[in-house]
Amino acid sequence: MKEIKTYTALGIMSGTSLDGLDLALCRFKLENERWSFEILKAQTFDFDSVWKQKLEEAYRLSSFDLIRLDKNFGFFIGKKVNAFLTGIPYAPDLIASHGHTVFHQPEKGITLQIGSGEVIAATSGMQTISDFRSLDVALGGQGAPLVPVGDEFLFADYDYCLNLGGFSNISFKENELRLAYDICPVNIALNKLYPPFDQDGNIGRSGNLNKKLLYDLNRLPYYSLPYPKSLGREWFEKEFMAVLLHLDISIEDKLRTLYEHIAMKIKSAVPDRPDNSLFITGGGAYNSFLMELIQEKIKGEIIIPGKDILEFKEAVIFAFLGVLRSRNEINCLASVTGATRDSCCGVIHHSK
Repeated sequence: MKEIKTYTALGIMSGTSLDGLDLALCRFKLENERWSFEILKAQTFDFDSVWKQKLEEAYRLSSFDLIRLDKNFGFFIGKKVNAFLTGIPYAPDLIASHGHTVFHQPEKGITLQIGSGEVIAATSGMQTISDFRSLDVALGGQGAPLVPVGDEFLFADYDYCLNLGGFSNISFKENELRLAYDICPVNIALNKLYPPFDQDGNIGRSGNLNKKLLYDLNRLPYYSLPYPKSLGREWFEKEFMAVLLHLDISIEDKLRTLYEHIAMKIKSAVPDRPDNSLFITGGGAYNSFLMELIQEKIKGEIIIPGKDILEFKEAVIFAFLGVLRSRNEINCLASVTGATRDSCCGVIHHSK
C-alpha cells in the first residue's frame, strides 16, 4: 500500500480588482497518485482606501518608492498572516503568496508582483514561496494563468473552469493537454465604471445596449490572437479603457454594453455543446445580471460551488502551487503559458 502524504499550506492572493487579500489555509492529501484538499479556514482582509490607492498607483512610482512599497506590502501581508493564524494550534508547512501585480508585459519579458516574500517569511516566521511568474516569463511564457495546474489536479471533474475576477480566464483539456488563457476584463472594468461595484448588476441592467460600443469592444485585436495569451493592467488601461470611454453615453448604457461584451466573449470561449460542464468561481459569480447573461448564452451544465471555493479558489490553488514547489515538482505548464518547457516556479524564502 502506498504511503499517504499530507501537507498544510496557506495560500495568499491579491487580485487586480483590489477586492482584498484572500487567505486560505488548506490541507492537501496525496493518495494513490491523486490529490485531494480541504479548506481549514479562509478569510478576506479588505484593503482600506489608503492601501487601495497605493496598489492602484504603484506603477507610477519611482524605482526606490516601488521597492519600498514591495517591502511594506510584504510586512502588511505578514501581519495579516499572523492575525489569521491566531488560535490555530499549529503552523502551516509553508506560505505561498501570489503578491500584487504591478507590471505584466510578458512579450517584453517583464512581470512584477510586489509583496516581498522574504519580508513575509521574516514577519510570520514561516517558510514563504513567492514570485511564481518570473521563471516562466524567462522561459518565453506568459507567466499566466497559473491556476490551471490546480484545475488539472484538484478540479479535473469539470470540462471547463471559468474564473470571473478582475479578468476572466478559462482552463480546459484538449488532446490530453491542459490549455488556458485570459478571456476579457470583468471586475476591473465594471468597478472602474461604477466604483466600488455594481451590486447585482442592477445599474447595468437599467441601461440600454449600445451597438457601436459593443462592436468596438469586440473587435479589439487581443481577441483575435491565438492562445496562450494573458492580460494585464497596461493593456486594460491603454486599449480597453480607451474604447470604453470614447463614446459619450450614460454610465448605465456603458455598463449594460460591457456586460453584454463579457458574456459574448465567455460564450466564444466555451464550445456550444449541451454535455459540457462549466465550473464558475470568482467574485463575478455574485453578479446576478452577469450570470443571467452568461446562462442565456451557454449550453450545458453550469456549476457554481459553495462560498469557500467560489471566493477562495485562487488562494487554494496558490497554496497547492507552493506544495508542488516544495516537492520540486512541475507547477507551471508550458501548454498553458507558451513557455519552452514546463517548470517548477516560485522563490523559496526560509524563515530561519
